[in-house]
Amino acid sequence: MPPPAAVQAQSAGLGAAQDEPARTSSWLLPPEPSSVREARRLARTQLAHWALHEQIDDTELLVSELVTNALRHAWGPIRLTFSLASQDGGLRCEIEDANPAGPLRRQAREHDEAGRGMHLLSLLSRCWGSHRTRAGKVVWFELHVCAGPA
Repeated sequence: MPPPAAVQAQSAGLGAAQDEPARTSSWLLPPEPSSVREARRLARTQLAHWALHEQIDDTELLVSELVTNALRHAWGPIRLTFSLASQDGGLRCEIEDANPAGPLRRQAREHDEAGRGMHLLSLLSRCWGSHRTRAGKVVWFELHVCAGPA
């Protein structure tokens, strides 16, 4: 059986109308393990569409970590949103889930299989944070976007 498809809730990225000053794409992912793979695919596809090839690897890794955290610690669908701001050249990624509790940083030991996601977020992003919503919380990060050749 094929993995469940993400539902594209809104898009100004892959062929839809564009918002200014930011381009935004958002998908609703089911609360299933296959959503981690789907989120990585969506990250690769969207960033390639925006010609952000240098940011694909870091974005894919961080999205994978945050969607995995949402699956482990929350419930219900997960919203994945990418925004590209034209003013400061930043890429913002948001993961929204139904658990209102904020993310916890923990110190992973050498052989632990989990507990490194928030540390990776601090290392690879220019900034990150979280905020509560009516339905839960959003954990977000931003990456610098290098200008390509003119």
